[in-house]
Amino acid sequence: MSVEVKTAKKSIFRYNIREKINEIKSNRVSYFFLAPYAIIFILFTVIPVLISIALSFTYYNMLEPPKFIGLGNYIRLFLADDVFLIAVKNTFVFAAITGPFSYFLSLLLAWMINEFRPVVRAIFTLLFYAPFISGNAFMVWQIFFSSDAYGYLNSFLMNLNIINSPILWLENPQWIMPVVIFVAMWMSFGTAFLAFIAGLQNIDPSLYEAGAIDGVKNRWQELWYITLPSMRPQLLFGAIMAITQSFTASGQVIALAGFPSVDYAARTVVTHLIDYGNVRFEMGYAATIATVLFFTMIIAQRIVQKILSKVGE
Repeated sequence: MSVEVKTAKKSIFRYNIREKINEIKSNRVSYFFLAPYAIIFILFTVIPVLISIALSFTYYNMLEPPKFIGLGNYIRLFLADDVFLIAVKNTFVFAAITGPFSYFLSLLLAWMINEFRPVVRAIFTLLFYAPFISGNAFMVWQIFFSSDAYGYLNSFLMNLNIINSPILWLENPQWIMPVVIFVAMWMSFGTAFLAFIAGLQNIDPSLYEAGAIDGVKNRWQELWYITLPSMRPQLLFGAIMAITQSFTASGQVIALAGFPSVDYAARTVVTHLIDYGNVRFEMGYAATIATVLFFTMIIAQRIVQKILSKVGE
């Protein structure tokens, strides 16, 4: 490489640095207001994630200093931990069902509710969103799926002579995961649902008039060519929330199926992480599980983002 080329590249690099510095100076007020959130985000999100990744290469039991063991935790996780493989299978089944279901049903219902008058729309929004904000309201399903004759579902089926004895809904490995998935779908109208409502409210009505002039003939064409492209940010946000909720399921799983569940029938990656982190205090191994889950969710988010970029084409 000639001296002139090297000199030119250095000049371009210095020019870009100066441009960036000048840009920061001209927008220093914006950066000042952004600083509190940025500092908190870095301290409580970025740094813990980096520490967790670092700990995944160590043996750390919280009583002794971390000891570097290289890829030992990862080898153990994928080649020697049979329960983790069960957790991976259950997590992907859970995510494959609840994630797309909650996402598309939230979008469809938001689209339908958006057509109502404001008062009616607010009432329906509250009705669908209530299970998500009601804390442990899903515990009512423990009574519904109770394994004795007093459980609502067992009592109903026995009164109809469909079954002769109570079904162990939350103790039988055959039924545990379907029950947990059903309850999760009941609670699936969360923040993404509200984001879809907000996105639909912010679409410029003149776009539909322009679409009608350009040949849009029915509501489904309006949805594909106008509505969805106009709310891509909300669609991406909803996808991220659906991925996060489906891959990190733990609270309702533990409450309904127990900890651990029978034959690990409802074991998920997060409950596996809780077992090693909060019960066994093998923090290095727990960090390995968290790291694998973190990068899996990033890959899933990238795939969904690429799919959403095709909307309206």
